Amino acid sequence: MQESNPYQAPVAELQADAGQVLAERGTRLGAVVVDGLIGLAVMTPVMWLGGYWSAVMAAAQRGEQVGFGLQLLWMGIGLLVFAAIHAWPLHVGGQTWGKRWLGIRIVTLDGRPVTVARALFARYLPLQAVGGIPCLGALAVLGSVCMIFRNDRRCGHDFVAGTRVVRVR
Repeated sequence: MQESNPYQAPVAELQADAGQVLAERGTRLGAVVVDGLIGLAVMTPVMWLGGYWSAVMAAAQRGEQVGFGLQLLWMGIGLLVFAAIHAWPLHVGGQTWGKRWLGIRIVTLDGRPVTVARALFARYLPLQAVGGIPCLGALAVLGSVCMIFRNDRRCGHDFVAGTRVVRVR
């Protein structure tokens, strides 16, 4: 006979509307890591060629930090590069490359694939904009991400955009 453990997490797969199964937290984390590595591979040479690293080194040698305007500029460039990298898979199936490779997708609350505009402007842009606020931004992003531990597995950016992440059949 198996004893009941009141502290054990539920083992049933959570169902979203229309029979969709919510993506596992680990799979979502894996997709973010893949997307981050792709972004790193693309942005590092762009930042090198664009002079950002030189500006950071020069400021560090003077004992200063780079200006907020320069940081804001490169945050905008990063968002444009993210959009350029992920626009096609977001358009085709509501997925970033990481989500596509790991078999999950972003859908609206009624189960339809998310549009590129909704994903970029309601899901990713607000999180990046808030994340750019010194100190408080990092805490806000952490709070948004930690919301994945709710039963519905939706992060703060999912609430802002009216989305959730499900497995692809």
